[in-house]
Parts: sequence; C-alpha cells; structure tokens
Amino acid sequence: MPRYVAFLRAINVGGHTVKMATLRGLFEQAGLTGAETVIASGNVLFESASRDTPALERRIEAFLRKGLGYEVATFVRTPAELAAIARAEPFADAAAGAVHAIYVGFLPNAPDAETIRRFEASGTPDDLLRVVGREAWWLCRKRFSESTLSGAHLEKTLGMPATVRNRTTVTKLAARFT
Repeated sequence: MPRYVAFLRAINVGGHTVKMATLRGLFEQAGLTGAETVIASGNVLFESASRDTPALERRIEAFLRKGLGYEVATFVRTPAELAAIARAEPFADAAAGAVHAIYVGFLPNAPDAETIRRFEASGTPDDLLRVVGREAWWLCRKRFSESTLSGAHLEKTLGMPATVRNRTTVTKLAARFT
C-alpha cells in the first residue's frame, strides 16, 4: 500500500494543542492506516490505497475540521516527492555567506510565474526566497526570530496557505521512507 507524509498547518501552534494520539486516531477514522506522527508539529506518515493526493488532502482536512473544530490546511507528499525535496539545492547559486537555517514551505499547488517573481523579490539580503514546484524555500542567514519575514509573509505574498518546516526535519522524514 502506498505511503505518504502529510504536513499539517496549525498543529500545536497558536493555541491549537493536539495530542499526537488524537491526531493518529483521526487519520485512522479517515480510513488511513499506519498513521505515525513525527515531532509534535503536524507531520504524519500514513498509508492509503488512494493515489490521488489532492483527494487525500481534502479527506484529511475534512476529518481534522470535524475532529478538532478548526481548519487544518494539509499538504500531502509521496516518498519520491519528499526525497526530491530533501535533495534539492534551490540556493546553489546564492552568494556565499552565513546560513542559520533553510526552511521549506509546503504549498497546495505551484504558483504562477508572476506570483513567483513577486515572492522571490520580497526577500532580503538575510532572507533569500525561491519557489520550486509546490515548495517555497527560505534561506535564513539569521535566527528565525530575528528575521523580518515569517510564515504569514509566505502565505500573503504567495496568496495561498502554506506550512513551513526546517529542512533538517524534511530530510529526517525523507529518510524514514528509504
């Protein structure tokens, strides 16, 4: 049975506290098997016979809305997609300099060319931004808390929901599939 990872927005942030056992139970209720949470920030590995990831996203969102009482944007990726994201080097052409962290913003779909241009232009010398497919990349030269940008900036500039993870977390999740 195919395995997937769901990246969930608004789990254990902003006053929305969710026990991981509850989250796994909601996935099971949605007919998704083998649910396993990784870090208590909304990363769920699961199995489904479905190969339609947009339909899986809608199904998970509906069960989470019903079970948690609020909207939870959901971004599903396959093991192959996650492996490609973990290997990606969107800042290979960036000038050398200190890098505190690289973040990946998961998006529901690829933005259009004008949105990508506007998003990438909104970066700063300390915060470089790129879009590759359905992921928005953010290179932070300073600590996240010192940046003038935020996940909300990504969503506003891109005009769509997103959830952000540290590249280290993404790489660890991709390794779980190998």
